[in-house]
Amino acid sequence: MSRSGADLALLLLGGFRTLVDAATAELARRGYEDVRPVHDFAMRAIAAGADSASELGRRLSISKQSAARTIAVLQERGYVARDTDPLDARRKRLQVTALGYDVMRQGEAIFDELRDQWERQIGAAELKTVETHLATLVGAQPVRFDNPGWIIRDLGESV
Repeated sequence: MSRSGADLALLLLGGFRTLVDAATAELARRGYEDVRPVHDFAMRAIAAGADSASELGRRLSISKQSAARTIAVLQERGYVARDTDPLDARRKRLQVTALGYDVMRQGEAIFDELRDQWERQIGAAELKTVETHLATLVGAQPVRFDNPGWIIRDLGESV
């Protein structure tokens, strides 16, 4: 029996969700109970140059207010700091802290471990085949890590 295109989309989304949920749970076991996927997206965007709430909002496709709330949470938890801009003392720039970088490195290591688990489940050759086919279908860089808002970008003002 053949599956529908919608079934394929849901399977791919389910695979993503399974990995993200497992990574979030493992981060919590490692002492980072307060980290959520959106925090990783935000820290990666900040590390890539989003140094204000306005810029973070643009990169994540969220409102400036939502970006400011995310920044406040990340600051409170010690993952992000605001430093004075060396070119304009009136301006504060966002920076990922050492703790923030540690969380991101831990997350990357956990995803590698989860990939290894999947490899043990279905075999190295099968997983390589899946990855090769997905890369062919979606391209080598399927998603920018600093832009999770892609899913709502086309909804415009109907949201």
